[in-house]
Amino acid sequence: MYERASHSLVATEASAHAPGVMPASDAPSSQTHVLVVDDHTVVRNGIELSLLAFPDLGVVAQAATGEEALLYCADAETLPDVVLMDLMMPGKGGVATIQQMRAEYPQIQIIAFTSFQEGNLVEEALQAGAIGYLLKDVTIEDLAKAIRLAHRGMPILAPAAAQALVHTVVRRPPAIGQDLTERERGVLALLAEGMSNLQIAEQLVITTATVKFHTRSIRSKLGTSSRTETVALALNYHLVPSAR
Repeated sequence: MYERASHSLVATEASAHAPGVMPASDAPSSQTHVLVVDDHTVVRNGIELSLLAFPDLGVVAQAATGEEALLYCADAETLPDVVLMDLMMPGKGGVATIQQMRAEYPQIQIIAFTSFQEGNLVEEALQAGAIGYLLKDVTIEDLAKAIRLAHRGMPILAPAAAQALVHTVVRRPPAIGQDLTERERGVLALLAEGMSNLQIAEQLVITTATVKFHTRSIRSKLGTSSRTETVALALNYHLVPSAR
């Protein structure tokens, strides 16, 4: 017999309904239909049995892979409103499945549901189209609340996942060229047009010494050592308009 714990996803008391597939047509029309995607049978069964405690939520199907999940979404009998998506699965991974599912079934909301809280993984899941990111130590009450919010289009982030995401963004180096001044961008654009220092000075009505000062600053900020390398990097990262 399963029990509910305060800090883990375990099940409520077992009922007559066995885990597996429950066609959406057999569930009350007011229910939020949930698809559970995880490569561990114990996890899938535990979630389904746990959600039996909430009459407004119903698991319409379980999937062990991303490929299987997409098949359930294509079937009107098991089309979910909300998907709980594990990220680390064999075959088509969770992030790739989220991306495809959102492209093909934009009405479905997806919650990344995983044991991993790395900031890069959180970012990848959200960029792929997940509306939320929860860790598997969430309480069943909080999971039910998250499913309801997701169905209403409201994003949900586990506190640990949100913190990891913030740390990842903060530690990320600034984008190349982000620290260039407006004048330096102007000089760089003229460099990309093939102008000499004298031509740039005449164009901007400044001295050649000032042009040399700006080009040295530009190279320092971009980490380049020559005019050719500077222009190539600027074009590659779209810091200047491409040549017509």
